[in-house]
Amino acid sequence: MIALNGNHEVMNVQLDFRYVTEGGFRDFAGVPGTSLADPRIAALPREAQIRALSFAPGAPYARKLARRGTIAMVGDTLFVHGGVLPKHGKYGLGRINREISALMNGGTPAPPAIATAEDGPIWTRRYSAAPDQEDCKVLGEALSAASAKRMVVGHTVQRGGISAACDQRVWRIDVGLSHYYGGDTEVLEIAGDTVKRLRKAAP
Repeated sequence: MIALNGNHEVMNVQLDFRYVTEGGFRDFAGVPGTSLADPRIAALPREAQIRALSFAPGAPYARKLARRGTIAMVGDTLFVHGGVLPKHGKYGLGRINREISALMNGGTPAPPAIATAEDGPIWTRRYSAAPDQEDCKVLGEALSAASAKRMVVGHTVQRGGISAACDQRVWRIDVGLSHYYGGDTEVLEIAGDTVKRLRKAAP
């Protein structure tokens, strides 16, 4: 299995806990290798400090995340949380992976701006809402530059389940599995040139 980093993983490493629940703070009490004397957590509320010690750059959970990529090519399919634009390819997809991992390992003070911008690969929704002809053209340029046939993205919940756009060159697979959204279990199966949406059988 290949797990990728998305916006929430990077947010946690940047100590941006806007979407963390109360339980999400409690779960990290007692993580080994952390110290309340770390100056990076001094300004944080007490309940956020232990989670911060777990996810700050170079901390135990940040190092776990650093082993993941942010963008992955499997066969002729490009996988990414938000979406890849042509400018990301020009910057270097491998470079984005390396620089985000360097942040998580504590080797750099900040992630690359191109990755965390509103239209960065972990944030953009360009292909996931209602892509128009221009969006599909941009998608085609990004796929061509990566020598890929299709892109698979998450980040934006598809209320009707997994969906495709731009002549099935992009597949949007965020079905909203969390309790908040209540989506049904679905997976995307790619076998050669055949792409199928698989849904959980009705009880």
